[in-house]
Amino acid sequence: MTQTKVPELAEVLAENQALRSRMAYLLEQAERNHSIMMRHQAFDLDIVSAGTFQELVSTIFRNLPIISSLDAVTLTLLDEDADIQSVMGKLGVNFAEFPDLLFADSIEGLGIDLAERTEGAKPPKPRLCMYDPLRHAYAFPSPLHGLQSVALVPLLRNKRIIGSLNLGSSDPTRFTPSMATDFVEHMASIIAICLENVISNEMLKYIGLTDSLTGVYNRRYMDRRLIEEISRARRQEYDIAFMYIDIDHFKRVNDTIGHQGGDEVLREVASRIKNELRLSDSLARFGGEEFVVLLINANLDSAAFVAERIRASIAASMIDVSPSVQISVTASLGVACLDRSVLDTPVEAAAMELIAQADAALYQAKDGGRNRVISYRPAT
Repeated sequence: MTQTKVPELAEVLAENQALRSRMAYLLEQAERNHSIMMRHQAFDLDIVSAGTFQELVSTIFRNLPIISSLDAVTLTLLDEDADIQSVMGKLGVNFAEFPDLLFADSIEGLGIDLAERTEGAKPPKPRLCMYDPLRHAYAFPSPLHGLQSVALVPLLRNKRIIGSLNLGSSDPTRFTPSMATDFVEHMASIIAICLENVISNEMLKYIGLTDSLTGVYNRRYMDRRLIEEISRARRQEYDIAFMYIDIDHFKRVNDTIGHQGGDEVLREVASRIKNELRLSDSLARFGGEEFVVLLINANLDSAAFVAERIRASIAASMIDVSPSVQISVTASLGVACLDRSVLDTPVEAAAMELIAQADAALYQAKDGGRNRVISYRPAT
């Protein structure tokens, strides 16, 4: 009887030990999963609170690889007419800072399987598979060495594909076809909502800062930008110049060819001005036939040189108003440079003074016969 109980006791002890080990493992997994859940909840809050496109994209690329232990994260946005790239660039987004932000001009460019994309079909599911340098070049154009498995997750809004979130790992078992995709689909849905909201808000912002006729910025944008640049120029000690441009005798243009023809002249003049500027410079229509230009890191002489190029470009050739009508116009320009030696003037007052100085130079150019450039030089 005693001999029988000893093996039974040993079995019970072994079974208890196995249960304790199993419980410890489950507890460890539960704590790990809780930690992962908390990190992802914090990530969700971070991206939901992002107010701009640049802030949102920065948060995704900075935080997602860390909280999800990923070796590669890229984001591809569907941008068929390059509207997103154009508007975000004009709002100051430097795409060179985001090498993992990609754009596709078609759904096919996202690499999503469209074999079953028929009317009424379910939205495409994430694709989890081994990494293939050729098949996945569109999603990982500059992959890290050692990439083994990837997850290509469609970004969907109301069953509409807006992009793809592409995740990569050096662990070959990290993403496999047999894995459940609920978690990555949830994460992608949050990112998709945030992207759509931010892009829509940025588009509205851009529309509110843009002249609808010429496509250049409006006065509201320039007033804000000028204050920002004066503050930055004072801190970093560089020159900025301001240019006021007025089309000569524009009332005669409208009286001669009508307002529709005058609109064509305004569009063409805006285009010719823009062609003479750098990407760092800003052009805005102040109203009517008046344009202004903000030149970054430019002193008075270099700004006057650019102004002369603009004047010559406007006057150089006829403007096609219609297939049968051409017209020649000229412009007068006034140029002023920020006086960085005066630092006690409030920024807003300094901006108003710089505009007034360029405006005063413009009127000198008009009084002097038009079609010329005058630089504002303070009396000594």
